[in-house]
Amino acid sequence: MSLSPVLVSGASGYLASWIISHLLDKGYTVHGTVRDLSDGAKVTHLHHMASRQRGTLRLFEADLLDRGSFTKAMKGCQAVIHTASPFFVRGVRNAEQQLIAPAREGTRNILESVNQTETVVRVILTSSVAAIMGDAKEAAALPSKTFDESIWNESSSPSHRPYSYAKTVAEQCAWEMANRQTRWKLIAINPGFVFGPSLATRMDSTSIRFMTDLAKGTFWIGLPDQYSSIVDVRDVSWLHVLAMETDQAEGRYIGVAGIRTFFEIGQLLKREIGGRYWWPTIKAPKWLATILGPFFGQSMKEIQNNVGYAYQFDHTKSQHLGLTYRPIEETLSDHIKQLIEDGLIPDKR
Repeated sequence: MSLSPVLVSGASGYLASWIISHLLDKGYTVHGTVRDLSDGAKVTHLHHMASRQRGTLRLFEADLLDRGSFTKAMKGCQAVIHTASPFFVRGVRNAEQQLIAPAREGTRNILESVNQTETVVRVILTSSVAAIMGDAKEAAALPSKTFDESIWNESSSPSHRPYSYAKTVAEQCAWEMANRQTRWKLIAINPGFVFGPSLATRMDSTSIRFMTDLAKGTFWIGLPDQYSSIVDVRDVSWLHVLAMETDQAEGRYIGVAGIRTFFEIGQLLKREIGGRYWWPTIKAPKWLATILGPFFGQSMKEIQNNVGYAYQFDHTKSQHLGLTYRPIEETLSDHIKQLIEDGLIPDKR
């Protein structure tokens, strides 16, 4: 991949900002798209970052649901890294409107622009392990209870785990469009729950909200024996760059450093920073999770199909691409320490 322009959608996002940082550090010209160029809170850190790095950053306005809005930003680009997609699991009132349509139609719209831009030869799509795993209990039928890139989520729906369903249909849409042509190549990155330091002082990341909720005692009564895949934002952003630059890269790449229960995450942070925070006190039994789950946006079905079921993800393929994962302890420690330094969590250490 030459140093011709690279388009990164959702440029102001948690993951996209790190991808742009890596690209600028390598000397690329980056065309970043945001919904509103006048929103200083979301773009100031990008300008500051670009002023200190080798490459060049140009920002453009584009909206996932506005057909053709990515065409101008894509002009002359050789690669497109599509990260823009809504990510939230609480407060979903209309799954189709809030999650599914932006993910599916946004992917379709940006790939239609790719089809019209002759210079593009490679597309890197930020998907999710949610497009691979539906419910944790499905691991029981797999060898070593391990998910790999060959597996697709077939159990999520608009009414059950709608975020997972949105990521699944968006990635499927991308592969369908990629398979209808031969000029450009699609590679999907399937990360787990992304943690690690942010390049902007913002609160609109799901992992940031989870960390602040942990520290302020939202889960002090306990967290269930529910597992989560974890990856460092610095690692999975680098995986996008490796996939873009490596000629042999193809297909899907799981980006997961390891698995921990939510209770284990709380205990790890307690060991790392201690202090007078309201850390979770117990591993909540399933019956308690059933009672408390609805208050945190979890349905009864989601609790029954996920609490108490262990699983793993095979990340060998990403390692063969050249990625080395940071220890989970380092990721979580760096993340919460930054939140404290930025004043998003009171310093009670």
